[in-house]
Amino acid sequence: MTIWDAIILGIVEGLTEFLPISSTGHLTITSKALGLKIDDPSVTAFTAVIQFGAIAAVVFYMWGDIRRYAVAWFKGLTKPEHRGTFDHRMGWYVVIGSLPICIVGFLARDIISGPLRSMWWVAGSLIVWSFFMVAAERLGSKKRPLEKVTLTDAIVMGLIQCLALIPGVSRSGATMTAGMFRGLERVAVTRIAFLLGIPALVGAAVFQLPDALGGDVGVVPLIVGTVVSFVVGYASVAWLIRFVAKHTTEVFAFYRLLLGIVILILLATSTITAT
Repeated sequence: MTIWDAIILGIVEGLTEFLPISSTGHLTITSKALGLKIDDPSVTAFTAVIQFGAIAAVVFYMWGDIRRYAVAWFKGLTKPEHRGTFDHRMGWYVVIGSLPICIVGFLARDIISGPLRSMWWVAGSLIVWSFFMVAAERLGSKKRPLEKVTLTDAIVMGLIQCLALIPGVSRSGATMTAGMFRGLERVAVTRIAFLLGIPALVGAAVFQLPDALGGDVGVVPLIVGTVVSFVVGYASVAWLIRFVAKHTTEVFAFYRLLLGIVILILLATSTITAT
């Protein structure tokens, strides 16, 4: 992998990690376009490790909230008077909501990095989930603010987040869709998706780090890709929060649908191969 490959993949990671269009799907497509083997363990590991940049970006952007939730959660463990507050509850919601994808991701790790690394899966997932996103926008009430989130919301969003282990679904897209079906506002589900993504992305990156360092990728491309994903990721997170405050997410669904159809056509005509 060249430095230019790392820069391009870092840009793609930063742009797509928190947008509901599937970062894994876009990284798979981009890796394929760059001539990299998308089912190569070292390439898969590289795309997972550069998520550190995107993680750092969202932590930096939401540091005030994260610090407040963490402090309240830790205080509540030993001091009853801190329990029951919104900040303490949010701490638990993030912990509980993050467990499903961590467990499923570990148990299904061989399938995720193997058979699912196919352009057929990417195309199909992009298309299918776009319909769920449109349905959530049109059927969900989207009236409850972040302060009204419940444990049930966190559990449902955490369970649906597991579907993002399929390339093309989108982790943020899955959690945002589930939250809107539950009646939460767009800004609320977006912020929750950011928070639930931190433990999941950290776990995936740490788990894949040995494969990335032990493969043919190289340390320098890893560092470059991670730094680029941080810079681009921060801009992407800030933009998305402003966008969903005033606009529907259907534009992302239509983009996903179009991209999925294009990929299917390219696969059907043997213009590109699945792996």
